[in-house]
Amino acid sequence: MAFPAKKFITSSFFGFTLLVALVAFLLKFNSSQKLFTVEELALYNGTGDSLPILLGILGSVFDVTKGKSHYGAGGGYNHFAGRDASRAFVSGNFTGDGLTDALRGLSSTEVHSVVGWRDFYFRSYKFVGRLVGRYYDSQGNPTKYLKGAEAKAARGAQLMEKQKEMEAKQPSCNSRWSQDDGGEVWCDNGFPRLVQRPLEIALTGKMSKRCACYNEDQLGQPGLEVYSGCDYLAKRCRV
Repeated sequence: MAFPAKKFITSSFFGFTLLVALVAFLLKFNSSQKLFTVEELALYNGTGDSLPILLGILGSVFDVTKGKSHYGAGGGYNHFAGRDASRAFVSGNFTGDGLTDALRGLSSTEVHSVVGWRDFYFRSYKFVGRLVGRYYDSQGNPTKYLKGAEAKAARGAQLMEKQKEMEAKQPSCNSRWSQDDGGEVWCDNGFPRLVQRPLEIALTGKMSKRCACYNEDQLGQPGLEVYSGCDYLAKRCRV
């Protein structure tokens, strides 16, 4: 009769061990998927010595305590601590309404840059959870705003690649600038011309031009602009 009891105790102990391991796993999983409210996240703003420093971007929350000299009180990036200030990563507005997670009005390339910053934090810091609000619902599921931001960022990446391919077909000018001499552009082969970036409006919402080098037989193309004060066939132009 002793053997069955021993067998029962061994089985029970084994089952208990599995249960403890399972609970430990679930606790670990849940801790890495913690859901924060805005009020909770604000507690981790770098002012409490006993608390970690957390920041959010696009609703993902990261522990940046190892960068305390930057994110802690008095640090240059402390304005990011304890909040999701996704917009400020590209706007450069670190005060008042600029410290917001709203991306409305940003171009596709700017949203792509915000997503790039989020990827940087995933690579460089510990992901600790999600912020309930604009980008994640109360169950931790992505909202339409996060899906929309990621789709817009993907469009921005595609447009940037397309513009890069287009500009590679027409080499850019060499350029330099100094405080004493000002700016200068030149072409080793061809002649410098200002040309509009065709995809720039879609990329940034603004028009811009770049300096590109054209052969003499290409100079009659529409849209090419000679630099002010520069001869038609000059290879160097002051700017």
